[in-house]
Amino acid sequence: MNTINVLYEQDYFLWLEETYKLLENNRIEELDFLHLKEEILSLGNEQRRKVDSYLRQLLIHLLLYKYWNSEKEYCAKGWQNEIDNFRFELELLLKSKTLYNYFLQEIAEIYVKARRQAIKKSELPAHLFPESCPFSADDLLDPEFLPD
Repeated sequence: MNTINVLYEQDYFLWLEETYKLLENNRIEELDFLHLKEEILSLGNEQRRKVDSYLRQLLIHLLLYKYWNSEKEYCAKGWQNEIDNFRFELELLLKSKTLYNYFLQEIAEIYVKARRQAIKKSELPAHLFPESCPFSADDLLDPEFLPD
């Protein structure tokens, strides 16, 4: 096992710096390919988790905005700000066509989780919230869209 492999376990940040230097200097034979492959895969997974998280939070706030009428007078402005923030973060991530396609594919599944959380937070009856997502992908990403 070479030094760079051991470094991964002992000092991750230094491993990153050294790996970068090896790549920059085209010293491919010295790279720690095992850990490098894991890290690249991990970066992709992290990006998908971010899409999931921002989408879930966006859906929760859209649902609260649309259905939690007793709190709307007091919370609408805060919900709108959160909706804008989550859309902004998604917009940055979804510049990647691959992540955009992932977003489209995950809306229905993430909606189920967001619905559950909105029900729990609002303590409203579950039947008030649609079983399937009432918002199109375009609605979700439209900075002007707010549900009635």
